[in-house]
Amino acid sequence: MFNDVKLREYLLSPAVRTSVLGDDAADREQKQAGYGIPVLVEYEAAGGPRRAVLHTMGAAHFGHEHMSDRAAILLWQKDAFNRLPRHVRALDIGAFQGGAPISLGTAEEFFLLTDYAEGAGYFLDLERIAKSGVLTDADRARADALCDYLVEIHRVAGADGNLYVRRIRELIGHGECIMGIADSYTGTQFCPTDALRQIEHLCVDWRWKLKDRTHRLKQVHGDFHPWNILFRDGTDFTVLDRSRGEFGDAADDVACLTLNYVFFSLERSGRLEGAFEELFRRFWTRYLDNSRDAEMLDVVAPFFVFRALVMANPVWYPKLADTIRRQLFAFSLAVLSEDHFDPAKVNFYCA
Repeated sequence: MFNDVKLREYLLSPAVRTSVLGDDAADREQKQAGYGIPVLVEYEAAGGPRRAVLHTMGAAHFGHEHMSDRAAILLWQKDAFNRLPRHVRALDIGAFQGGAPISLGTAEEFFLLTDYAEGAGYFLDLERIAKSGVLTDADRARADALCDYLVEIHRVAGADGNLYVRRIRELIGHGECIMGIADSYTGTQFCPTDALRQIEHLCVDWRWKLKDRTHRLKQVHGDFHPWNILFRDGTDFTVLDRSRGEFGDAADDVACLTLNYVFFSLERSGRLEGAFEELFRRFWTRYLDNSRDAEMLDVVAPFFVFRALVMANPVWYPKLADTIRRQLFAFSLAVLSEDHFDPAKVNFYCA
């Protein structure tokens, strides 16, 4: 895609060193798929050594087939990253031709350059808890900090109700969301076609339940999962890779993170219990108390389903046991079939 000589010219740097980030991830975690491979760029600039991350996207399914699809996402990220508190900063947007960064008129592919953020992925905390079953005060404090962060950013309301209608439409039909993820099951060993068809039909009904709730349009991250959260000491953290729009329904962020507590608990013991149940219940109680958004329990179901379809998908989690995939499908069908989500009924939903 690019060569170091042209990269030096682009960065106006006498020396550049590149390395792929996360090379050892497959050895320590379940989640393997992604939309691109970030590259750490170490270079010289005025004032001394610098580090940045170069992001590109692959021409895969999930609505990324055309160069213009991928360009639209990266162009949006260039501005949107820098408008969200605690998000890693985007530095530049550019394109490649023959491996060289060039003006956009002759672009072959686009890239995004961001700051490099120090820290360890929050998923490492969850993997440790899954192995030990032990929840520390530091774990509780980090969950509280993440909850409070969402409460804070969700206080910023959006002004254009049409954006809410669009976000609900895209939740169901976008290539990165429910129907696109459902299509990616084709050709995998685990492909419950009838259940996927049933989920899609139920989600269309949910679109009509939600689309007029435009008062719910809030500032969101849009992909608030443990791989996009980097912790340093204590509760100091940075978030990465916000997605799919600056505004949407706050339920998306809450569902994204809290379903990971369920997921890691299912992997550990086949049900939500112990340390992960405490984190799950604690997060929901704190969020509902501090946000005063009781309506979220009436709208969260399809947002949970989007995340569950990703987690159950062999493309994203190839090592996951089929028993857990079936539990995630049971959870999806159950929450879609009820008008109100009850955080105390997760094990019932997964049965």
